[in-house]
Amino acid sequence: MARRIWDRRISRRFTSFGRVILTVLEPPLLEELGVNFNHIKSKTLTVLNPVRNVDQHIMDDTDLAGPIIFCLLFAVFLFLSGKPHFGYIYGFILLGTLSLHFILNLMSLSGINFFRTASVLGYCLLPLVLTSAIGVVLPLEYNILLGVTNCSGIFGYSISGCMEFLLH
Repeated sequence: MARRIWDRRISRRFTSFGRVILTVLEPPLLEELGVNFNHIKSKTLTVLNPVRNVDQHIMDDTDLAGPIIFCLLFAVFLFLSGKPHFGYIYGFILLGTLSLHFILNLMSLSGINFFRTASVLGYCLLPLVLTSAIGVVLPLEYNILLGVTNCSGIFGYSISGCMEFLLH
């Protein structure tokens, strides 16, 4: 009875003592899970620079690895600044994603995938992640001028990105 190996290639190496070493050649784990760091980098740079020309097919896939990384970074930065409210954060993100998905499906004729909505909103968390990273080094709640400057800068950045998408 022949043994079947589905998606694995086997490499045989012989040692000097006649033993056979079987090596299973499988793809790396991140490649098998579909995590593409170059794609995450391109989407992140698209979010960080809203005035450059955007490839129209950049959001065709539903990449959730980048948003998960950003959510975990957000949680780590908030934990380092002394605010361990992970349940509130993830609940707020999930509720916001569900509500925006519902609203977008009501407005769309063909419908939109939930995972695509989660991917877009996850990449839009990047300014909050950067603010929380600044909040680790400089406490934003006691220095009102620094907090207002930081929040107004991120607000202006978000408005410039939205205007770029609305004008095209």
